[in-house]
Amino acid sequence: MKHPPGLKGFLLALALLLGLLLLATGVGVLGYFALEAHLAPPGWTILVLALLVLLPGAVALGRLFPWLSDWYYFLPALSFLLVFTLYPIGLTVYLAFTDYSGQKNGFPDRSTETRVREQVGPRLVLEAPVTEALRCDPCRGEPVEVYTEGHRARARILEAEGTALVLDRPLPFRAEFVAKVNAFRFVGLRNFTFILSQASQALLPVFVWNVIFAASTVLLNAFLGLVLGLILNNKGLKLRNFYRTVLIVSWALPGVITVQVWVALLNYNFGAVNRLLGVLGVYPIPWLNDPDWAKVAILLVNLWLGFPYMMTATLGALSTIPDELYEAAKVDGATPWQALWGITLPLLEKPMVPILLSSFAFNFNNFYIIYLLTGGGPAQEGRLATAQATDILISWAYKTAFSAEGQSAYGLGAAISLIIFAITVAISLVNFRLTGALREVR
Repeated sequence: MKHPPGLKGFLLALALLLGLLLLATGVGVLGYFALEAHLAPPGWTILVLALLVLLPGAVALGRLFPWLSDWYYFLPALSFLLVFTLYPIGLTVYLAFTDYSGQKNGFPDRSTETRVREQVGPRLVLEAPVTEALRCDPCRGEPVEVYTEGHRARARILEAEGTALVLDRPLPFRAEFVAKVNAFRFVGLRNFTFILSQASQALLPVFVWNVIFAASTVLLNAFLGLVLGLILNNKGLKLRNFYRTVLIVSWALPGVITVQVWVALLNYNFGAVNRLLGVLGVYPIPWLNDPDWAKVAILLVNLWLGFPYMMTATLGALSTIPDELYEAAKVDGATPWQALWGITLPLLEKPMVPILLSSFAFNFNNFYIIYLLTGGGPAQEGRLATAQATDILISWAYKTAFSAEGQSAYGLGAAISLIIFAITVAISLVNFRLTGALREVR
């Protein structure tokens, strides 16, 4: 078969290779679940089974479509895309509709481990009453893991009475112990319903502050970066390169270290900022302890971290403006202000708009500045413990997923992540529409 030309050939090769990877993955997963019904296979069993399909499948496709072998260099990239992009997205969507958490994680609860005294087919007799040993009432339908040295299998309880229980399948080995499995279940839209029911305590205030935080950061950083860029673009300025080097230091330093230094500087009792204010006769400011001042502190620290990027972007955009335009404007009698408003700013608009939009998207999900500087705090009355004064959507999702109600509420965190995705897409579409970016692409 001859290689299809152009885009058609590329898309066909991509479809065949991706289909082969999905088939191999599906066989690996299904094979794993089939083995799990009788054994307890390790996780790498999926990889082994997938390779047993992938390798012969690649050879078969190469013989059926000889031209496809030229595209096999795509396989590693597609594999990484499948494992590190498509799989996390699919898993997040799946968990958003379950009650998966630290307590309901699909693993055996070792605290319920009980010795098996007697075994006759699928019937087991335990050392203690089933309801007490496995902490289930009723126990019918509960998943359990039965194991001995070198063997383990999972099954469900059909009947339980006293110390005896009957499993839904016979075991291929002599069981020594049984433990209850902390199973998670599909709950439909319950996670989303809970989030919306608590909207006034979490979703709405967090979303409003998230938008204010992202928009204010972009405006402040862009304004300061523009001013400094215009100043440093003046070729008559002495020591211009020195000033550029000094002003870019905060961008060159690792952000994690810089934020930790600012935490110390803004300390209420011992911070250098409040000590300086005290020398000037100003009362100490609760930068990180008051909800409003904490928001101001975040904007100021993010300004320190972000203005060098905007300054550098402005300098780059200014370098593309021909000097002849300014010379012509000067000949026509234009003042520097008129040249700024009539030449510089209009010509900066086109290159700077994508930078501002990308900066807004980045800061909308700027997790590390919130987490490292304030941890989402301080606490605020009437708000959930995971959605405090300076929490943004992404930090709220993180705290919900890893610390909600004393456990890891991954299902609820995944649901919040899907809501964040929907909001981010909506805001991006509005931005593109208002700026005309989509029209330019067309």
